[in-house]
Amino acid sequence: MSLLEMKQITKEFPGVKALDGVTFDLSAGEFHSLVGENGAGKSTLMKTLSGVYPFGSYGGDIVVDGQVQQFKTVRDAENAGIAIIFQELSLVKELTVGENIFLGKEPARFGIINWAELYQKASKLLKDLHLAIDPRTPVGNLGIGQQQLVEIAKALSQKAKILVLDEPTAALTESEVETLFKILTDLKARGVGMIYISHKLDEVFAMSDRITVLRDGKTVGTSNASDLTKDKVISLMVGREVGDIFPKTAHEFGETVLEIKDLNAYDFDNPNKKLVKDVSFSVKKGEVVGIAGLMGAGRSELLMSIFGAWQGKSSGEVFVEGKKVEISSPADAIKNGIGFVTEDRKRFGLILEQTIMDNSTLAGLTQIVGNFLTNRAKETIAAKQVMSSLHVKANSPLTVAGTLSGGNQQKVVLGKWLLTNPKVLFLDEPTRGIDVGAKQEIYAEINKLAKTGLAIVMVSSELPEVLGLSDRILVLHEGKLTGEFTKTEATPEKVMVAATGESKVLV
Repeated sequence: MSLLEMKQITKEFPGVKALDGVTFDLSAGEFHSLVGENGAGKSTLMKTLSGVYPFGSYGGDIVVDGQVQQFKTVRDAENAGIAIIFQELSLVKELTVGENIFLGKEPARFGIINWAELYQKASKLLKDLHLAIDPRTPVGNLGIGQQQLVEIAKALSQKAKILVLDEPTAALTESEVETLFKILTDLKARGVGMIYISHKLDEVFAMSDRITVLRDGKTVGTSNASDLTKDKVISLMVGREVGDIFPKTAHEFGETVLEIKDLNAYDFDNPNKKLVKDVSFSVKKGEVVGIAGLMGAGRSELLMSIFGAWQGKSSGEVFVEGKKVEISSPADAIKNGIGFVTEDRKRFGLILEQTIMDNSTLAGLTQIVGNFLTNRAKETIAAKQVMSSLHVKANSPLTVAGTLSGGNQQKVVLGKWLLTNPKVLFLDEPTRGIDVGAKQEIYAEINKLAKTGLAIVMVSSELPEVLGLSDRILVLHEGKLTGEFTKTEATPEKVMVAATGESKVLV
């Protein structure tokens, strides 16, 4: 008997059928991955399972241990042994690790919390997971990776039989991912069934017993991981065979558009510490310059400093089309023809509660409608232009940005900056957290923009992305420029040698 069965699950929102007869099952001690493009229905299915969408708001049956369930709240699902860890962590940063683990379930008598028992239980739970974390530490003092592991400890404190993990490694370092997978392997041996949602197919294939693919709210199929290949999974996800992921580039370069001389950026909390050290580079019209480096190399700090968005002190010279410019704020950067698709689209790229139209016209509003009065008709035309040219999937420009899939949100952010008619476009992790189909669309758009003469500077943690899209690659290590390669010179080995600081020679 399966630990979990989801039978013919249907879920509708106004104008959208998010789930259309989806089936899914899970056995005890199984690692079952759920994959699909953004908008395929993965998160909706898991929110249905975990009681976020209550019984009566969906069709079909949820069966746990042979019993049909009717969850009306998240607590009902937790009581049935289901715990879900969302991509956005739900911890209270001001509380300690122990307080977070047992939040709402504190051991108490006559309404008085037994703190000694709480921390004793938390300590045992962390020890069982081989986590060297003091349960009295405020969560806000932990790194993102450790916070993710505390979320898992919190889930297991509920005696979870079914653990759902939604993009759990998105913000983790390699060592933190390794720690997480050791814990998950241990949980699997204990009989915990795990549902794993990730766009990282290397992880999916490394851990999965079975893989289920969703597309357009429907189950495409479920197979043993050993019977599938990455190419096969991708073709099932996007509904077509996938050839070369990266477009063939043949960019013609013009004159130098952006030149940076001796740029330094200092730590906001420690003004004596340099995060970017005397970096100089230039970008030509129609050129894609990729910036590679390991975490903490200073890539994002470099772009933010040039753009006037870095909160710490910075110094250096910026030239746009040969003219020295002073940039002390993002408004200055925009006036000088620089756009910036930031790393965290939800915090810095979008106002999630606003519409596609309001978001897409935000940075270039004065160019669209003038300095004094807004013109909703012109804004609507501009937003429709963004939706059409970037293939944004939404009912209308009045669709709220927060309801879009990650890939479509990223297209809206990109469209926002294109409406400013930039001379230079910064892209910081442009495909983070989006599926392979949306990635290919973003790649094609980057290639198309470069062919129109736009100068592009792109930061990416995915080395194949840097190698596949860039005409030239700059490599940073601990804030210093340690390597520069043309597309023909660059190899993964050369880039990684420079990224680890082993080579100080610019080729």
